[in-house]
Amino acid sequence: MSTENIPTKIASNAELQPTRRRFFIVAVLFIGIMVAYLDRVNVTVLAANDNFLLDMGIKGQPVQIGMMMSAFLAAYGLANVTLSPLGDYLGPRKAMVFCIVLWTISLFIGGFAISFSMFIIARILLGIGEGFYYPMQSLFIKNWFPPQERGRANATWIIGQSLAPAIAMPVFTYIIGSYSWRDTFFICIALGLIPLYLLWFHTKDTPRESEKVNALELEYIEEGLAKENAPAGDKQSFLQRVKPFALNYRYWLLVFWYVCLQFMFWGLVSWLPTYLKSARNFSWTEMGWMASLPFILTVMTKAVNGWLNDRIGRSAPLLCVTMLLGASSIYLAATVPGKYLSAILLSCAFGFTSMATSSAWTLLQGLVPAKSLSTAAGTMNGLATGFSSLSPVVIGFFISLSGSYSTGLLCLVGVGFLAAVIAAVLVAHKY
Repeated sequence: MSTENIPTKIASNAELQPTRRRFFIVAVLFIGIMVAYLDRVNVTVLAANDNFLLDMGIKGQPVQIGMMMSAFLAAYGLANVTLSPLGDYLGPRKAMVFCIVLWTISLFIGGFAISFSMFIIARILLGIGEGFYYPMQSLFIKNWFPPQERGRANATWIIGQSLAPAIAMPVFTYIIGSYSWRDTFFICIALGLIPLYLLWFHTKDTPRESEKVNALELEYIEEGLAKENAPAGDKQSFLQRVKPFALNYRYWLLVFWYVCLQFMFWGLVSWLPTYLKSARNFSWTEMGWMASLPFILTVMTKAVNGWLNDRIGRSAPLLCVTMLLGASSIYLAATVPGKYLSAILLSCAFGFTSMATSSAWTLLQGLVPAKSLSTAAGTMNGLATGFSSLSPVVIGFFISLSGSYSTGLLCLVGVGFLAAVIAAVLVAHKY
């Protein structure tokens, strides 16, 4: 039997199978957002470290401690709104590479900071870089995934937001305790080289541009996009990109819900290690491990949410139920007497509150056409993050006013119930 045609037959059979390059893209997005969140949450561990607080001159000043996260979030939100439209012109790949370079510079400044003002400058620069970066993730998903796969695709990269703090809390606690708080910045710089390399050398803005995508995968993706009536014309003006969502009240309801989510999330993240250490009397080592528990649980809840979203084909019910559960968990965590029970309830609060994050982005991608998505995503994330920048300072204010960390947490409960009401309106409209 002749074997001279076997390689040709193997190649032919392989060509009958669609490539799966879109899943590699979502893996790159997962790595990128994970590194970004490592960079931004290390300050929450620093807020509980006496050496850092003394070096910065903010020991015993809760409002100034809250400002470290608030300065980042304010710059982050502003960059989302003002810079994200550039992503429609540059494309997500070039925009994200630029952002990584920018936030690497900010990490150098933070690692060598010798004053609180210098540290705040580093946080602002980090906020600008990461604020421009985040909406590009959604644009990649819109370009590479048909609508029926976006729930799980969004859940996959968004899980990186939870996995990063789960790793960061115990690891950064160990590094700070054993070496120096400055070393956490240098480790983040090194990790940032990974997504920088992957984005520049191994991704393209669209599947049609990628030589790694065969005809079958391309046909599958573009058929899904065609059913969604995704526009494919020339670049539009700013007003043409804004109009499809600016007059859509459902979009603004989603934005309001997302504002509430981010306000709760960043309030919890900013004060979690300090709350566990100072209010619940966990040791430094215990605090590091207990502070990672909420994010471990969030990884699981986000994965379940992605499956549920694709299964039921609707996002709004998940937005509503998860906020009700999250707000209830925060209330119980702040009022129960036992420290371990409080830590578990806080973990549940994180898990429920953040569970439907991917559903919000899936709903957004269904509401807004591709040509407007970068601008719409940046506006939504920018407004949400801008308002959430008040959360760490507001909590710090309540702590300084009442002398109780629990009072700071309780202000988040009302925000959660308000978000559930907003989501209920979207549920009534069958979203």
